[in-house]
Amino acid sequence: MAEDSPGFQARRLLRAARAGTLATTGPGGQPFASLVTPAAAPDLSPLLLLSSLSEHTRHLRADPRCALMVAGAPASANPQTAPRVTITGTAEPIEDAALKARWLAIHPYAALYADFADFSLWRLRPAAALLVGGFARATRLRAADLLPEPDAVAALLAAEAGIIAHCNADHADAMALLAGGAAGPWRMVAADVDGCDLAPADPEAGPVHRIAWSAPVASPEAVRGELVRLLHRARSG
Repeated sequence: MAEDSPGFQARRLLRAARAGTLATTGPGGQPFASLVTPAAAPDLSPLLLLSSLSEHTRHLRADPRCALMVAGAPASANPQTAPRVTITGTAEPIEDAALKARWLAIHPYAALYADFADFSLWRLRPAAALLVGGFARATRLRAADLLPEPDAVAALLAAEAGIIAHCNADHADAMALLAGGAAGPWRMVAADVDGCDLAPADPEAGPVHRIAWSAPVASPEAVRGELVRLLHRARSG
């Protein structure tokens, strides 16, 4: 998948999103939209931590069909220039400690309430997507056009813990440089076929940063190559 392909553009938006709009169907078919805080699973499935007290959770239990829209920064004062992607599919509650930990790595502030009895993790299974790359630039995507290669996902997932441990133990200065030189120590908290996520040591210090690769990768060696490239660019100014 090339860097400029619509599928990769959509994936970069999804993996970088820290907030989005969830659309569900209420009683009588009434559409309903709410603010949610997604994180992407290794296979790109959006993860949501939802309260059973929320309107949208009650809707999903009755009808799992939904849509999630996330957006990037606009290119000008016109909000319509912002790139955005809408994922359609079905949502399901899941019991998966690793995926919950991944969601919390992206939203560390939520550790205060993530284990409350009324909260549970949900996964959205993408069926299709609509990418709007800016004003009047729309592309429809099938799941096959959007989702990463399963073998690459598995390879990176198997190597992820080692990549993270090595970067945090041996390259702390490099992590801070990749985070843009922001104050405080930074650590890698997730890595996948499309990029990695860096978090400040203090969960209240700021949002987790998403760092995108130049193109999807399929091996730990390719991750190293991407990190070397990014660090060279950062050091060159």
